Amino acid sequence: MFKGFIRFLSNDLLHHPGEHLKSPLESKKHPEGLTPRIIPRSEHPVSRQHISDAALKVLYRLDGAGFDAFLVGGCIRDALLGQMPKDFDVATNATPEQVRELFRNSRLIGRRFRIVHVRFGREVIEVTTFRGKPQDAHGDHIAHQSDDGLLLRDNVWGSIEEDALRRDFTVNALYYSIADFSIHDFADGAHDIETRTLRLIGDPETRYREDPVRMLRAVRFASKLDFTLSPETEAPIYDLAPLLLQIPPARLFDEVLKLFMAGHGLMTFRMLSHYGLFGMLFPESEEAMADAAWAELLIESALMNTDKRIANGRPVTPAFLLAAFLWAPVVHRQAQLEREGMPAIPALQAAAQQVISRQLQHTSIPKRFGMPMRDIWELQARLPQRHGKRAFQTREHPRFRAAYDLLLLREQAGEIPRGLGDWWTAFQEGDEHEQRRLIQKTGGDPASQGPKKKPRKRRRRKPRQDAE
Repeated sequence: MFKGFIRFLSNDLLHHPGEHLKSPLESKKHPEGLTPRIIPRSEHPVSRQHISDAALKVLYRLDGAGFDAFLVGGCIRDALLGQMPKDFDVATNATPEQVRELFRNSRLIGRRFRIVHVRFGREVIEVTTFRGKPQDAHGDHIAHQSDDGLLLRDNVWGSIEEDALRRDFTVNALYYSIADFSIHDFADGAHDIETRTLRLIGDPETRYREDPVRMLRAVRFASKLDFTLSPETEAPIYDLAPLLLQIPPARLFDEVLKLFMAGHGLMTFRMLSHYGLFGMLFPESEEAMADAAWAELLIESALMNTDKRIANGRPVTPAFLLAAFLWAPVVHRQAQLEREGMPAIPALQAAAQQVISRQLQHTSIPKRFGMPMRDIWELQARLPQRHGKRAFQTREHPRFRAAYDLLLLREQAGEIPRGLGDWWTAFQEGDEHEQRRLIQKTGGDPASQGPKKKPRKRRRRKPRQDAE
């Protein structure tokens, strides 16, 4: 079936539609010059078997209530690429309030963009209303832009054609109709899928100014899909990267998770660095990479390991990646504080606080990740301390494994000499006898309980003098 779609893309129908592609949409040009095209079910591989039951329920209920109902965006793009979609987004001409009335298991979210989340157990179907183009007559409560062109609020409803032009990339402007199972292609996205090209719809500079996060999305999609950015999509990024500083830290943290926790983190990091975007997210990390070669190697090694774990279906946590990203800045600040006379452990703790405080100005770090991240850093100072019971106590720490992994990456990157990591590897793998031998080699006694307490001196009782 997918081969049939490729044949459809490669023949003359793509540019010279035949009789079986005729539709009212094709008889008119879009105001922007884009020609919508209908790809019938017989010419594409997207099947209802690719669509979750929850998404189908939403589509059919909207259609049954007399509204237009389309699957749109990444789920259609991925299906055309032969991948099984994971998330399903629905676009409709029903307003958010009308969608809310149809689904009791839904809620309205967002101010900048009002959308509806329809929940089926753990699965959430996102339903958006077709968006139109903001006009001068619309009040700030409906549509509003900053002086730099950043969209602060955008709740203007429109037609499906207008909605397609409001999408970011051509490959995301593909709409699957539940009415006849056809795909509506408004921006030649099917052709860009065939050529593996990522192209912004409209003027790239204007679109980036409307929402600078689109630069991050461009890198994320290009890395994930192994696509190439079109020249006009790529060109403005170098100059417009600082616009990301306008985006709220909480939103950028969500983007960081999408960028680095999807299994393509290493390629994403290299592309972000190439376009000057990584420094907008982690400025102090970028500064550290300029000062120490090992800092970049550490980040790349951490991302490589994370990508492998995701590929193998093993769990990953943002806390570990954040600890790796920000470790070099912590080392740099700690060294400065120690040169000023502060002891090592307080210097580490103060450096960690300073690095986090600066990072929070760019991306938020929820406590559920920030606290484990600090534990991982502080354990780096405890790992060399292996005397007596300390090795056993350190091994029992909840963050020991993550701290041990970071230690290995530090040695691999060349920050510290090799050896300590091998010791901890042997300690974990050895039996009790081997563990005692390893500790004795460090000059400690595993049976000791630390410094012995001095026996308390018993006070002599004074002899009782009988009363005369």
